[in-house]
Amino acid sequence: MFEFHKDRKQYFDIQVSNTAKYVIPFIREHIPLQPGARVLEIGAGEAGVLKAFIDEGCIGVGVELLEERVVNGRKWLEPELASGKLTYIISDIYDVDVDRDLGGKFDLIVLKDVIEHIYDQARLMERLHAFLLPKGAIFFGFPPWQMPFGGHQQICTNKVLAKMPYYHLLPEPLYKYILRKFDQPVKDLIEIRDTRLSLEKFERILRKTKYRVLHRRLFLINPIYEYKFGWKPRVQSTVIARIPWFRNFVTTTAYYLVAPA
Repeated sequence: MFEFHKDRKQYFDIQVSNTAKYVIPFIREHIPLQPGARVLEIGAGEAGVLKAFIDEGCIGVGVELLEERVVNGRKWLEPELASGKLTYIISDIYDVDVDRDLGGKFDLIVLKDVIEHIYDQARLMERLHAFLLPKGAIFFGFPPWQMPFGGHQQICTNKVLAKMPYYHLLPEPLYKYILRKFDQPVKDLIEIRDTRLSLEKFERILRKTKYRVLHRRLFLINPIYEYKFGWKPRVQSTVIARIPWFRNFVTTTAYYLVAPA
Protein backbone atom coordinates (compact mmCIF):
# COMPACT_ATOMS: atom_id res chain seq x y z
CA MET A 1 0.00 0.00 0.00
CA PHE A 2 1.31 3.44 -0.91
CA GLU A 3 1.95 5.66 2.12
CA PHE A 4 -0.65 8.25 1.19
CA HIS A 5 -3.35 5.56 1.16
CA LYS A 6 -2.61 5.11 4.88
CA ASP A 7 -2.48 8.85 5.62
CA ARG A 8 -5.98 10.03 4.73
CA LYS A 9 -5.13 13.71 5.26
CA GLN A 10 -2.25 13.44 2.81
CA TYR A 11 -4.54 11.71 0.33
CA PHE A 12 -7.13 14.48 0.83
CA ASP A 13 -4.51 17.13 0.03
CA ILE A 14 -3.42 15.20 -3.07
CA GLN A 15 -7.01 15.06 -4.31
CA VAL A 16 -7.40 18.82 -3.86
CA SER A 17 -4.22 19.54 -5.81
CA ASN A 18 -4.82 16.97 -8.56
CA THR A 19 -8.37 18.23 -9.15
CA ALA A 20 -7.30 21.87 -9.29
CA LYS A 21 -4.39 21.18 -11.68
CA TYR A 22 -5.96 18.65 -14.04
CA VAL A 23 -9.66 17.88 -13.57
CA ILE A 24 -11.08 21.41 -13.41
CA PRO A 25 -9.04 22.68 -16.40
CA PHE A 26 -10.20 19.65 -18.42
CA ILE A 27 -13.84 20.45 -17.61
CA ARG A 28 -13.41 24.15 -18.35
CA GLU A 29 -12.21 23.39 -21.85
CA HIS A 30 -15.87 22.69 -22.69
CA ILE A 31 -18.09 24.25 -20.00
CA PRO A 32 -17.57 27.55 -18.13
CA LEU A 33 -18.10 26.28 -14.54
CA GLN A 34 -18.98 29.71 -13.20
CA PRO A 35 -18.84 30.73 -9.50
CA GLY A 36 -22.03 29.58 -7.81
CA ALA A 37 -22.30 26.46 -9.98
CA ARG A 38 -23.72 23.50 -8.07
CA VAL A 39 -21.39 20.49 -8.08
CA LEU A 40 -22.32 17.02 -6.80
CA GLU A 41 -19.67 14.39 -6.12
CA ILE A 42 -20.81 10.79 -5.76
CA GLY A 43 -18.46 8.60 -3.73
CA ALA A 44 -16.90 11.78 -2.37
CA GLY A 45 -14.60 10.12 0.18
CA GLU A 46 -13.18 12.90 2.34
CA ALA A 47 -14.32 15.46 -0.28
CA GLY A 48 -10.85 16.55 -1.38
CA VAL A 49 -12.10 16.71 -4.96
CA LEU A 50 -15.04 18.91 -3.92
CA LYS A 51 -12.70 21.20 -1.98
CA ALA A 52 -11.00 22.16 -5.24
CA PHE A 53 -14.34 23.09 -6.81
CA ILE A 54 -15.38 25.06 -3.73
CA ASP A 55 -12.08 26.96 -3.92
CA GLU A 56 -13.17 27.99 -7.44
CA GLY A 57 -16.41 29.45 -6.08
CA CYS A 58 -18.71 26.46 -6.66
CA ILE A 59 -21.28 25.11 -4.19
CA GLY A 60 -20.34 21.54 -3.31
CA VAL A 61 -22.56 18.60 -2.34
CA GLY A 62 -20.96 15.29 -1.42
CA VAL A 63 -22.58 11.86 -1.06
CA GLU A 64 -20.49 9.11 0.55
CA LEU A 65 -21.32 5.65 1.89
CA LEU A 66 -18.51 5.27 4.44
CA GLU A 67 -19.08 7.17 7.67
CA GLU A 68 -15.39 7.35 8.62
CA ARG A 69 -14.61 9.17 5.36
CA VAL A 70 -17.31 11.75 6.06
CA VAL A 71 -16.12 12.22 9.64
CA ASN A 72 -12.64 13.06 8.33
CA GLY A 73 -13.98 15.33 5.62
CA ARG A 74 -16.21 17.28 8.00
CA LYS A 75 -13.20 17.88 10.22
CA TRP A 76 -10.97 19.12 7.40
CA LEU A 77 -13.74 21.15 5.73
CA GLU A 78 -15.29 22.74 8.78
CA PRO A 79 -15.14 26.32 7.38
CA GLU A 80 -16.79 25.26 4.10
CA LEU A 81 -19.57 23.48 5.98
CA ALA A 82 -20.11 26.41 8.35
CA SER A 83 -20.35 28.89 5.48
CA GLY A 84 -22.86 26.76 3.54
CA LYS A 85 -20.47 26.17 0.65
CA LEU A 86 -20.56 22.41 1.28
CA THR A 87 -23.31 19.92 2.07
CA TYR A 88 -22.00 16.46 2.95
CA ILE A 89 -24.19 13.44 3.64
CA ILE A 90 -23.73 9.75 4.40
CA SER A 91 -25.99 7.85 2.04
CA ASP A 92 -26.36 5.50 -0.90
CA ILE A 93 -27.02 7.59 -4.01
CA TYR A 94 -30.04 5.40 -4.77
CA ASP A 95 -31.63 6.43 -1.46
CA VAL A 96 -31.46 10.20 -1.90
CA ASP A 97 -34.06 12.57 -3.28
CA VAL A 98 -32.34 15.29 -5.31
CA ASP A 99 -34.64 18.07 -4.10
CA ARG A 100 -35.29 16.98 -0.51
CA ASP A 101 -31.79 15.73 0.39
CA LEU A 102 -29.47 17.58 -1.98
CA GLY A 103 -31.14 20.95 -2.42
CA GLY A 104 -31.96 20.65 -6.11
CA LYS A 105 -30.34 19.74 -9.42
CA PHE A 106 -26.74 20.28 -10.50
CA ASP A 107 -24.62 21.99 -13.11
CA LEU A 108 -21.98 19.29 -12.75
CA ILE A 109 -21.79 15.78 -11.29
CA VAL A 110 -18.37 14.27 -10.56
CA LEU A 111 -17.48 10.58 -10.32
CA LYS A 112 -13.72 10.33 -9.97
CA ASP A 113 -12.36 6.80 -9.53
CA VAL A 114 -15.87 5.65 -8.61
CA ILE A 115 -17.73 4.28 -11.65
CA GLU A 116 -15.40 1.26 -11.87
CA HIS A 117 -16.62 0.21 -8.39
CA ILE A 118 -20.32 0.25 -9.36
CA TYR A 119 -21.90 -3.09 -10.21
CA ASP A 120 -24.85 -1.85 -12.30
CA GLN A 121 -23.23 1.10 -14.01
CA ALA A 122 -26.07 1.62 -16.50
CA ARG A 123 -28.65 1.84 -13.69
CA LEU A 124 -26.70 4.61 -11.96
CA MET A 125 -26.12 6.56 -15.16
CA GLU A 126 -29.81 6.40 -16.06
CA ARG A 127 -30.67 7.72 -12.59
CA LEU A 128 -28.31 10.67 -12.95
CA HIS A 129 -30.42 12.24 -15.72
CA ALA A 130 -32.83 13.33 -12.98
CA PHE A 131 -30.00 15.07 -11.07
CA LEU A 132 -28.88 17.39 -13.88
CA LEU A 133 -29.95 20.90 -14.74
CA PRO A 134 -30.84 21.45 -18.44
CA LYS A 135 -27.25 22.31 -19.42
CA GLY A 136 -25.66 20.04 -16.82
CA ALA A 137 -22.79 17.63 -17.44
CA ILE A 138 -21.05 14.71 -15.74
CA PHE A 139 -17.31 14.18 -15.29
CA PHE A 140 -16.03 10.61 -15.11
CA GLY A 141 -12.44 9.70 -14.34
CA PHE A 142 -11.52 6.02 -14.18
CA PRO A 143 -8.74 3.55 -15.02
CA PRO A 144 -9.55 1.02 -17.75
CA TRP A 145 -9.67 -2.46 -16.26
CA GLN A 146 -6.86 -3.84 -18.43
CA MET A 147 -4.30 -1.15 -17.63
CA PRO A 148 -1.21 -2.14 -15.57
CA PHE A 149 -2.84 -1.31 -12.21
CA GLY A 150 -6.49 -1.59 -13.24
CA GLY A 151 -7.10 -4.12 -10.48
CA HIS A 152 -6.35 -1.43 -7.86
CA GLN A 153 -3.31 -3.36 -6.64
CA GLN A 154 -2.11 -0.19 -4.94
CA ILE A 155 -4.36 -0.97 -1.96
CA CYS A 156 -2.40 -4.17 -1.26
CA THR A 157 -0.39 -4.19 1.96
CA ASN A 158 2.25 -6.44 0.39
CA LYS A 159 4.82 -4.08 -1.15
CA VAL A 160 5.57 -6.38 -4.09
CA LEU A 161 1.94 -7.01 -5.01
CA ALA A 162 1.11 -3.30 -4.62
CA LYS A 163 3.58 -2.44 -7.39
CA MET A 164 3.24 -5.48 -9.66
CA PRO A 165 1.43 -4.71 -12.94
CA TYR A 166 -1.11 -6.77 -14.86
CA TYR A 167 -1.44 -9.78 -12.55
CA HIS A 168 -5.09 -8.89 -11.94
CA LEU A 169 -5.67 -10.19 -15.49
CA LEU A 170 -4.78 -13.74 -14.47
CA PRO A 171 -7.60 -16.32 -14.36
CA GLU A 172 -9.75 -15.59 -11.33
CA PRO A 173 -8.90 -18.78 -9.33
CA LEU A 174 -5.17 -18.07 -9.69
CA TYR A 175 -5.65 -14.38 -8.88
CA LYS A 176 -7.62 -15.23 -5.72
CA TYR A 177 -4.99 -17.78 -4.70
CA ILE A 178 -2.22 -15.17 -4.91
CA LEU A 179 -4.23 -12.65 -2.90
CA ARG A 180 -5.12 -15.18 -0.19
CA LYS A 181 -1.57 -16.55 -0.09
CA PHE A 182 -0.29 -13.10 0.87
CA ASP A 183 -3.27 -12.17 3.05
CA GLN A 184 -4.56 -9.37 0.85
CA PRO A 185 -8.08 -7.77 0.76
CA VAL A 186 -9.66 -10.32 -1.57
CA LYS A 187 -13.20 -8.94 -1.38
CA ASP A 188 -12.24 -5.39 -2.35
CA LEU A 189 -9.98 -6.50 -5.19
CA ILE A 190 -12.42 -9.04 -6.62
CA GLU A 191 -15.10 -6.32 -6.63
CA ILE A 192 -13.01 -4.43 -9.18
CA ARG A 193 -12.59 -7.59 -11.22
CA ASP A 194 -16.34 -8.24 -11.17
CA THR A 195 -17.18 -4.73 -12.37
CA ARG A 196 -14.24 -4.48 -14.80
CA LEU A 197 -14.75 -1.48 -17.03
CA SER A 198 -13.04 -0.98 -20.37
CA LEU A 199 -13.26 2.15 -22.50
CA GLU A 200 -15.43 0.31 -25.01
CA LYS A 201 -17.83 -0.94 -22.34
CA PHE A 202 -18.11 2.53 -20.83
CA GLU A 203 -18.91 4.13 -24.17
CA ARG A 204 -21.51 1.46 -24.91
CA ILE A 205 -23.18 2.27 -21.58
CA LEU A 206 -23.13 5.98 -22.46
CA ARG A 207 -24.98 5.30 -25.70
CA LYS A 208 -27.44 2.94 -24.01
CA THR A 209 -28.25 5.47 -21.28
CA LYS A 210 -28.53 8.36 -23.76
CA TYR A 211 -25.44 10.43 -23.08
CA ARG A 212 -23.09 12.07 -25.56
CA VAL A 213 -19.37 12.68 -25.08
CA LEU A 214 -18.47 16.37 -24.90
CA HIS A 215 -14.79 15.81 -24.22
CA ARG A 216 -12.44 12.86 -23.71
CA ARG A 217 -8.80 12.61 -22.76
CA LEU A 218 -6.85 9.39 -22.32
CA PHE A 219 -3.61 9.44 -20.35
CA LEU A 220 -0.53 7.32 -20.88
CA ILE A 221 0.67 8.60 -17.49
CA ASN A 222 -2.11 9.34 -15.01
CA PRO A 223 -1.89 12.84 -13.46
CA ILE A 224 -2.09 11.22 -10.01
CA TYR A 225 1.28 9.54 -10.72
CA GLU A 226 2.86 12.95 -10.23
CA TYR A 227 2.17 12.41 -6.52
CA LYS A 228 2.82 8.66 -6.42
CA PHE A 229 6.03 8.48 -8.43
CA GLY A 230 7.02 12.03 -9.35
CA TRP A 231 6.18 11.32 -13.01
CA LYS A 232 4.97 14.10 -15.28
CA PRO A 233 1.44 13.42 -16.66
CA ARG A 234 1.36 12.48 -20.32
CA VAL A 235 -1.59 12.30 -22.68
CA GLN A 236 -1.99 9.09 -24.67
CA SER A 237 -0.91 9.29 -28.32
CA THR A 238 -3.70 10.01 -30.78
CA VAL A 239 -2.95 6.86 -32.78
CA ILE A 240 -3.14 4.51 -29.77
CA ALA A 241 -6.21 6.31 -28.40
CA ARG A 242 -8.05 5.27 -31.56
CA ILE A 243 -7.19 1.56 -31.37
CA PRO A 244 -10.03 -0.32 -29.65
CA TRP A 245 -9.14 -2.93 -27.01
CA PHE A 246 -5.34 -2.40 -27.19
CA ARG A 247 -5.61 1.16 -25.82
CA ASN A 248 -7.01 -0.19 -22.54
CA PHE A 249 -3.72 -1.91 -21.72
CA VAL A 250 -1.61 1.24 -22.04
CA THR A 251 -4.00 3.94 -20.84
CA THR A 252 -3.68 4.55 -17.10
CA THR A 253 -6.75 6.78 -16.74
CA ALA A 254 -9.54 8.22 -18.84
CA TYR A 255 -11.26 11.57 -18.38
CA TYR A 256 -14.75 11.97 -19.87
CA LEU A 257 -17.15 14.90 -19.82
CA VAL A 258 -20.62 13.84 -20.93
CA ALA A 259 -24.09 15.36 -21.21
CA PRO A 260 -27.56 14.02 -21.96
CA ALA A 261 -27.93 13.26 -25.67
